[in-house]
Amino acid sequence: MTNSTKKPGGWSAVRQQLAAWEKPALIALLKDLYETAGVNRDFILARTKADEGGGEALEKYRARIVEQFFPEHGHGKLKLGEARKAIRDYRKATGNLSGTAELLLTYVENATHFTNLYGDINESFYYSVESALQELAALLRGEARVMYPQFSDRLAKVNQMADPVGWGFCDFVADVVGQLEDELGAGAQKADQIVPKTDLT
Repeated sequence: MTNSTKKPGGWSAVRQQLAAWEKPALIALLKDLYETAGVNRDFILARTKADEGGGEALEKYRARIVEQFFPEHGHGKLKLGEARKAIRDYRKATGNLSGTAELLLTYVENATHFTNLYGDINESFYYSVESALQELAALLRGEARVMYPQFSDRLAKVNQMADPVGWGFCDFVADVVGQLEDELGAGAQKADQIVPKTDLT
């Protein structure tokens, strides 16, 4: 005999309860969540300022990324999952592609700077950074294409920092950055703007 009874709790049950709440009660709940934890504050702040590509909300998430590599005190703990989660949380909260691209580049920059300073890390470290760089490249080739000119110099610096790093990381970065420049750089943009001459004879 199968048990078809749904388990109590879960979002469906919570949603039914919240649907009956008045607006003041919902705002009070949000206030409690805002005051309970820093991640909640960052998320609510980002959601309410979703149309802004920068500002305080973005800086909150950027700080969470940088903290894993270069904290104000002590040594970086390299909790890469928390740094990547900051990027996902920001995108989920805002849907802002320009801010998401900025955070991805912040992650790649800080990770590359870290390994450039302190030497080789491990395979999972480089896989995570390469994955973030690929995600950034996909955004720049697609919905965030107009942002490439403002990122190109920073990507070139990442390429320079990665040059002495092992694990095949330097080659990976060089390939991705080189392909982006070939596809989206100044030369490619000029080529796209060339209008074929029409033979009127």
